[in-house]
Amino acid sequence: MKTSTPQESWKFAAAAAAVEEVREGMVLGLGTGSTAAIVVDLLGARVREGLHILGIPTSERTAAQARANGIPLTDFSQHAQIDLTIDGADQVARASLHLIKGMGGALLREKIVACASARVLIVADGTKLTEQLSLPVPVEVLPFGWEATARKIERFGGRCRLRLNPQSEPYRTDSGNFILDCDFGAIPDPASLDIRLRNLVGVVETGFFIDQADVVIIADAGGIHRLERARKA
Repeated sequence: MKTSTPQESWKFAAAAAAVEEVREGMVLGLGTGSTAAIVVDLLGARVREGLHILGIPTSERTAAQARANGIPLTDFSQHAQIDLTIDGADQVARASLHLIKGMGGALLREKIVACASARVLIVADGTKLTEQLSLPVPVEVLPFGWEATARKIERFGGRCRLRLNPQSEPYRTDSGNFILDCDFGAIPDPASLDIRLRNLVGVVETGFFIDQADVVIIADAGGIHRLERARKA
């Protein structure tokens, strides 16, 4: 696979390291996003070499890519638990491994898949690692009354922007909802903010992934770095 920038090379390296953890017969959660797409391509190559796996995709886009790669797909009616999910992240807090996800618009399905997984492995390039989460947080909301929902979120200090598609129409998720990208600046307590947002009527889900990542594989100019979430006693 050709890479043209250092960041793309790092993404490939992180994805390749993650795919090494896949074992024969696993049910895999297949993530969405640029780095997760590399993972799917690499898994497809292993399937063509004889690896037997099943995938549960987190978006229609990923499902189409998996089928094109010859990866057999399944769903929750057939498998209650996923062995391993490999997904990307838009931002990773170094100490806690809390994440912001959803720039690709698949946050709801990504969280459903993550919560059904025995292990969640996040892959990212070094630009995604930070000491404190600060990106605008994608918040999936019901289309009905989204303006009222946005005003409630803004009372928490966020500046909300309705995500638009290339036709300048409201972007719709695979579940038919809208996304508000909510800028709170630096976020010292993402777990608390996540609870407050999810308690609002009209909010379907947030892009905060709190205590979801078991392992984060980061690739940068210094090589591959493996970060593991500390387990509470």
